[in-house]
Amino acid sequence: MLTGKTAVLGVTGSIAAYKIPNLARMLKKLGCNVQVLMTKNAEQFINPITFESLTGNKCLIDTFDRNFQYSVEHVALAKQADVVMIAPASANVIGKIAGGIADDMLTTTVIACPCKKIISPAMNHNMYHNPIVQDNLKKLEGYGYEIVKPARGMLANGDEGDGRMPEEKLLLEYILKEIAFEKDLSGKKVLVTAGATVEAIDPVRYITNHSSGKMGCAVARAAMLRGAEVTLVAAKTEVEPPEFVKVINVRSAEEMFKAVTENADSQDIIIKAAAVADYTPAKTFDSKVKKSDGDMNIELKRTKDILKYLGEHKKNNQLLCGFSMETDDVIKNSAKKLTDKNCDMICANSLRTAGAGFKSDTNVITLITEGGAEELPLMTKEQAAHRILDKLISML
Repeated sequence: MLTGKTAVLGVTGSIAAYKIPNLARMLKKLGCNVQVLMTKNAEQFINPITFESLTGNKCLIDTFDRNFQYSVEHVALAKQADVVMIAPASANVIGKIAGGIADDMLTTTVIACPCKKIISPAMNHNMYHNPIVQDNLKKLEGYGYEIVKPARGMLANGDEGDGRMPEEKLLLEYILKEIAFEKDLSGKKVLVTAGATVEAIDPVRYITNHSSGKMGCAVARAAMLRGAEVTLVAAKTEVEPPEFVKVINVRSAEEMFKAVTENADSQDIIIKAAAVADYTPAKTFDSKVKKSDGDMNIELKRTKDILKYLGEHKKNNQLLCGFSMETDDVIKNSAKKLTDKNCDMICANSLRTAGAGFKSDTNVITLITEGGAEELPLMTKEQAAHRILDKLISML
């Protein structure tokens, strides 16, 4: 995913420095060239050899160290960097960068870098909320730096408060958002639905389906990574929604219909990946009413057809993509939905295909448009999400 990309990690004097070797490892696993810069104070918390073993590159500390190749001196390193992340970022280094001070390898390189720079503060609660530190962070934001909001919890001194550096997984997401993919959806708004709607019968029972929400969340994340402004309407899911997207949580088909239609007009692309329960009880049963121990007859009514409504009210230059889960005649039935619901594309798959369908981490999809059907091989849902977006982008 990050082959050919260079990430520069700046490590300052903070106990949170222990998390960064794992971040370096995760980046390296994705094919990234990882260069680590440390302050002198950071050496008190972690040995540079740790980073050198993980990245295969010399960890740079001293601006005037002659024991490294000339090609990686601070200016050359700044030129090759695709992103810089300073994590943990101490109050001291934040203040120096905000003031334009470049008195070591880390601050000199950062000031020389033209690429995106991300700052992850890590310090005591009172230090973080000091107005001087807050002013410096706002100043950096004004210069285009991205600030990672610290987590709240137990700090190194045992106090509870703000100032914890977030976990490595979130730091990785910040880097991936910046450099993982070309921003071919920049300036576009994308709405995605995900998960299974739940229709209450009574306070205990409900009607739903087996959708895990994995495919919809994968599409939302892929669109975000490609620069889109993403709104995710999420029903019941078995995965956490992706970072950096607007999430609207819903439960029933009616709630999803309302959330989608209220946001639809402003969207460039709408992708309905949620598995909406087709039926809902015509009435709910009061928990106070006695019911027999035998079978309970429930009168059902159809839920609103969200995809059909979107097709009937589709705006000019708006793309609509739906999903079709079939057991027989996949192409024929899905092509009919393409026409009947006025979609631009249907992503079809079969419950009978190994590796496809609900809950799995893989999928086998056929992309159906007016131009025909394109069958995709077995791939992860993340890979499938990008193929879906590739096709939709070609139609913009």
